[in-house]
Amino acid sequence: MKLDERSLPVLHIDEPPLEFNYGQKCAYPKDGLFLYGPHMKPPKAPLISIGVIGRAEGVEHFRTWAAKLKGQIDVPPPKKGEKKNRLHLANFPGIEEAFGISFDAANIVFYEINFDELDESTRTLNHHEAVRKAVSIYTDKVTQHDKNEERKVDVWILVLPELVFERCKPKAKRTGLALVKGDFGKKQIERADLPLFEKVIDQSSEEIFDDIPDFHRQAKAAFLKLNHTSQLVRETTLAPEAFLNSAGYQSRHLQDAATVGWNLATGLYYKTQAEPPWKLASARPGVAYIGLIFKMLPNDPNEHACCAAQMFLAEGDGVVFRGANGPWQTGRNEFHLKPDAAKKLIGQVLDTYRGKHGCPPKELFIHGRTTFRDDEWNAFAGVVPKETTLVGVRIKTTYGENKLFRNGDYPVLRGTAIVLDDQNAYLWTTGYVPQLDTYIGPETPNPLFISILRSSADFPQMKDVLGDIMGLTKINYNACNFNDGLPVTVRFADKVGDVLSMGSARGAEKQPFKFYV
Repeated sequence: MKLDERSLPVLHIDEPPLEFNYGQKCAYPKDGLFLYGPHMKPPKAPLISIGVIGRAEGVEHFRTWAAKLKGQIDVPPPKKGEKKNRLHLANFPGIEEAFGISFDAANIVFYEINFDELDESTRTLNHHEAVRKAVSIYTDKVTQHDKNEERKVDVWILVLPELVFERCKPKAKRTGLALVKGDFGKKQIERADLPLFEKVIDQSSEEIFDDIPDFHRQAKAAFLKLNHTSQLVRETTLAPEAFLNSAGYQSRHLQDAATVGWNLATGLYYKTQAEPPWKLASARPGVAYIGLIFKMLPNDPNEHACCAAQMFLAEGDGVVFRGANGPWQTGRNEFHLKPDAAKKLIGQVLDTYRGKHGCPPKELFIHGRTTFRDDEWNAFAGVVPKETTLVGVRIKTTYGENKLFRNGDYPVLRGTAIVLDDQNAYLWTTGYVPQLDTYIGPETPNPLFISILRSSADFPQMKDVLGDIMGLTKINYNACNFNDGLPVTVRFADKVGDVLSMGSARGAEKQPFKFYV
């Protein structure tokens, strides 16, 4: 008996170009910024206002870096065994030359915190209380500034000593530390259940248990409520030579100084300017993308989850919407909105799109990690106008169950896709990049599994969907990389959910994406 052979088509999705100043196009952000500048570069370099909070040593480390950012930072010479031409690295030409913005180093707002106070706070017996105290030490400086100073700060830099990362993350053991008694017991992790004493005992201080004991998440939630953008930077990133281990080597393996300069400057530009530094030149007009995420609320007595959506437009920037909290979990790692909540969320997205463009989108893609129930999808589709095609796409990471190899020293090309049928395909968003002549990764890359689950009209072409996803891997404005492995709609979904699921972020209904990263 002879079986019919089936040949699966293998495609290559071209590298999506980015757009910079003068309408110039380039695939690599560093090249585009160096040659042309950001795509909405002002004719005269504006001065941005920076606020810095840290201990005395951290403040000095940032002063040093502020001077570096205004000048050129060269890539160090190759080490033994490295290529002579490392095309993924690039000299940093200075923040004004690359981004068209500047700052007055003499007018940076500096606030010093007491290291002993931070040390004692992070040793508080109850871990939730310890993290909240540590965050408050930083945010109190911002509140003080807003209350007493007229000078506006465009972005706040939090310079963090290593003890914050060691002690202020979930499940930090804090072994060997002399813990300090606070207001709560060591083992308490949720609000005390005292219904009979609800009107007698003030339990407002127990709102700290509505948050995960994680400094980064709580700090982002706090700055969200303060309506300030922020950037968290470790002291070891700014001054690696000052932190050596017992053998005399740097305690952390870090990127070269030029790469750190590119990343810091990218964050400063994105978080202080009205438009992002680059946009997708390949984006199809009239198309919007939504990243849908669900996160369980910490210690919620009803086991409710928070739903959030991120909308990204052809311009590249994003807006975050907070949907209703509710009983959205329907199974292990399965979440679905009820019709009323689904209608409200998509309605918010469409209203914002209309406000920006004056009309609804031609196509609206929902990117998620799960499927859609019939009632949920019908609610989404019921809000969308007839001229808009609604498409549901599932994007799943894989873990080595499928591999693709090619001849040569490097793995499969980034952009390679195996199309299984009209609705399913594997897409390699990481891999060998000819322009950089390298593959930046530790092992043979794994593909994403892409499924077009639903559509309110004819299903889109799989090649168009894969091209969109490739483009969305290039708009991470928190760094200046060639690409990410995940599209921004998925990569940052967890980060947004981590922030919005915090009790301290309650009330944040809509914010630009720059507040969350």
